[in-house]
Amino acid sequence: MASFSHSLTTPPPSLSLHTHNNRLLSAASLLPNLIKPTAFAANLHLSHRRRGFTIKATAAPSVKKPTGDERVQQVHSAEEFDEALKKAKSKLVVVEFAASHSAQSSRMYPFMVTLSKTCNDVEFILVMGDESEQTKELCNREKIEKVPHFSFYKNMEKIHEEEGIGPDQLEGDVLYYGDSHSGVVQLHSREDVEKLIQDHKEDHKLIVLDVGLKHCGPCVKVYPTVIKLSKKMDTAVFARMNGDENESCMQFLKDMDVVEVPTFLFIRDGEIKGRYVGSGKGELIGEILRYQGVRVTY
Repeated sequence: MASFSHSLTTPPPSLSLHTHNNRLLSAASLLPNLIKPTAFAANLHLSHRRRGFTIKATAAPSVKKPTGDERVQQVHSAEEFDEALKKAKSKLVVVEFAASHSAQSSRMYPFMVTLSKTCNDVEFILVMGDESEQTKELCNREKIEKVPHFSFYKNMEKIHEEEGIGPDQLEGDVLYYGDSHSGVVQLHSREDVEKLIQDHKEDHKLIVLDVGLKHCGPCVKVYPTVIKLSKKMDTAVFARMNGDENESCMQFLKDMDVVEVPTFLFIRDGEIKGRYVGSGKGELIGEILRYQGVRVTY
């Protein structure tokens, strides 16, 4: 297979791009052989702040317990919890830690049930923290201090957590971390990118490559839009890569001079046409249409 620098050729010199900080980048700077080394990790603009948790419970109807036709498994001890994670293997597991008298727990649980019915590749677990001493001990072990608290696991490892979120944020997180149910091609290495480019040289489709990081709030926020567009725009191919998944992905971000996420690269005929940096839904759609040849005015 041809090297990456041969797969992506230089766009027209006149093309210039705006980053999220309104800095102008020449399109040629996208190419690996023209990139100068940068302090990449130090320049990533991310915000992932863990808040202190406090127990808050208010009088409210009890959280609805799962019934037989729901895909939410309720566990009652640390042993059951660990066994459920082990059984899920590499599947995404979404856990809601709730309390019987928490109003917000009562509001959020039905949304998790709905997601469980549409995301068949994701496992959903409910832990009622005030059910027994065993569930209290489990919450203490998992450092849960405020409910509802949502934790995300893969291969028995916690990969993300949220508290104080609403239905839209929960849906976005599930879509972002549970990747196999979406129409977006998941890329795990530079070689995957090269293959995708080669596969679409003949059909001339625009490739929209979403580059982000696992714990990037804006990346999670915009991803549901990417999924929806992938289902509606059959003239484009949508793909995603998390730069911090492995060394190959991180090197790809460095080679592409990505210093802020999410960054969307627009590729056609083995050539990078441009990029969009940011999480604005309308702006992203406008940029995709522009690189599809549709005249867009702002």
